[in-house]
Amino acid sequence: MIDGRIMKGIGGFYYVDTEDGLYECRARGIFRKNKQTPLVGDRVQISVVDEEKKIGVVETLYKRDSELIRPPIANIEKALIVFSVKNPTPHLSLLDRFIVLAERENLEIVIILTKVDLDDENLTEKIKGIYELTGYKVIPVSSKTKENIDKVKEELKNSVVVFAGPSGVGKSSLLNEIDSEFKLQTGEVSEKIKRGKHTTRHAELLKLQCGGIVADTPGFSSLTLDDIDENELKDYFIEFDEVDSCRFGNKCRHENEPSCGVKEAAETGEISKIRYNSYIQLLNEIRQGKRRY
Repeated sequence: MIDGRIMKGIGGFYYVDTEDGLYECRARGIFRKNKQTPLVGDRVQISVVDEEKKIGVVETLYKRDSELIRPPIANIEKALIVFSVKNPTPHLSLLDRFIVLAERENLEIVIILTKVDLDDENLTEKIKGIYELTGYKVIPVSSKTKENIDKVKEELKNSVVVFAGPSGVGKSSLLNEIDSEFKLQTGEVSEKIKRGKHTTRHAELLKLQCGGIVADTPGFSSLTLDDIDENELKDYFIEFDEVDSCRFGNKCRHENEPSCGVKEAAETGEISKIRYNSYIQLLNEIRQGKRRY
């Protein structure tokens, strides 16, 4: 038996990185019977079927420290959420969805703003202002001018990191700049719909020359929060915790309650009004989703 980590999964085959090399594995049928599906990032134990051909079988799935549903990936420590300031135009409500899902898994979050060399509307500073006020690190980058590529490398060292964000924002281009050994396929933004074409077809872990492991994942145009309860959503807007307690304490949803400190903080600028409005929008979407079932 050998311990390893699933680096890629395609068509029922799992490619497991071990100290003895990379093995192509099938998973035991018992996982399907127990309604378990191995994920990229899983720490596993395998048995070797053919050492020469590097073929094995996944025998054991170890307990996960974290699990993202979309992208489906396990044991990530940090989320680098990548959005462009132009082509495509950033939708902050979508960015907040990514943040909520990462916060739910207790991941460290860093926001990467790409294509800053195209920013002719000062969106970079506006977005930085919103999310740095919230408490997140924001790194503006340009694959074209190489601005702050070194800072992104520092975030990747000695960590298992997911690169997540919509299609067309330049995730693959950025990874190609970070590591010269990568030759990831990149795509252009559709002129008709102003959204990116999908170039990453599956989640895959990639080893970096600078140390650490990164997941390049398919881009998404929308993310649902169907499995999040409306009462817990506020816990994933971390700036709310910094506001003095509301009249109703932890039971306050920061919506229509009187004497709500969070609502007052949004009005005074102590916290971002844009972020607060995003919270209300997501709260309503969760409720509407629950009504459909």
